[in-house]
Amino acid sequence: MRRTKPLLLGSASVATAALLFALTPQLSAGADEDSAATGRDARGTTSAQAAARAAAPAGSPVAENGRLAVCDTRLCNEQGQAVQLNGMSSHGTQWYEQCLTDGSLDALAQDWDADVLRVSTYVQEDGYETDPERFTALAQRVVDQAVDRGMYAVIDWHMLSPGDPNANTALAKRFFTDMASRYKDQPNVFYEIANEPNGVGWGAVKRYAEEIIPVVRQHDPDGVVLVGTRAWSSFGVSDGADEREVIDNPVDAGNIMYTFHFYAASHGDEYLQTLSRAADALPVFVTEFGTQDYAGEGANDFAMSQRYLDLMKQKGISWTNWNFSDDWRSGAVFKEGICDGDQWTGTGVLKEAGVWIRARIKE
Repeated sequence: MRRTKPLLLGSASVATAALLFALTPQLSAGADEDSAATGRDARGTTSAQAAARAAAPAGSPVAENGRLAVCDTRLCNEQGQAVQLNGMSSHGTQWYEQCLTDGSLDALAQDWDADVLRVSTYVQEDGYETDPERFTALAQRVVDQAVDRGMYAVIDWHMLSPGDPNANTALAKRFFTDMASRYKDQPNVFYEIANEPNGVGWGAVKRYAEEIIPVVRQHDPDGVVLVGTRAWSSFGVSDGADEREVIDNPVDAGNIMYTFHFYAASHGDEYLQTLSRAADALPVFVTEFGTQDYAGEGANDFAMSQRYLDLMKQKGISWTNWNFSDDWRSGAVFKEGICDGDQWTGTGVLKEAGVWIRARIKE
């Protein structure tokens, strides 16, 4: 069974990564804290986090790697080794809750060998704003299912329209207070604070991030925060910009990564090269991509998709594919109607894109 494997780095890079990882919790919790007083071991792991790792199923990604942190431009495990996570993103839970069952997540963890599940809570579109308590409980239920299976979980604040994340700041603060309070002792979770900012400049996105990250840090000082980039998380390339605006004016916070999204049938060499350059200078996590066009529809471009996957493997970029549902679009991995039943394993329940991405996750 394939599980998350450390990436091979040169000895100097490994030493640097281990040092940066060891410093991360002390920096995030306060440089003057004494590790013994805060219940942390030599690597900065709290006793509660260590217990959570020990509770993960043997051989699972969390059991093998424990709490993750950003070291330089990479994601590293508790031993300071760079790791790459591969997995799936849910569709909006307001529409496809029925696709996120014990059986489907058993299949994702055990039949697909996935490392990570992104749990997408839409803000608008009949989502969180209509019933915050219901959608918080639903997100927590699915994150708990991922935790029980030893997978990592990306808590996705799926703002899309309006595109300015600052339009939802009050709701975001409430949501991430609830989520970070619950998962502060879990080594499994990432906090994706803005899915696809659009229609605003990088300055507005950065301002939002620097307002929301302290809300997460107040409760979970160690959790990795994922920051959406502008123009639908394209590092601005969809608006004619590029990654330099982030490199020149980064978010003022530690232990963060920047997100990049692509759809292979729509986003060609310009986007691929942007991702390549950005990953050389910044910590990047591809929290959403598809093998179809940008709407998740149409024919699959597996050749371009493979070029992206090869690049992400080369540079150690973690990713989640869109999406783990039976939506009618070609980007949903399950055939229509599958989520009404109880059969989840193998390739017979999958569309063409599902068969392809399952095989890539299992590699």
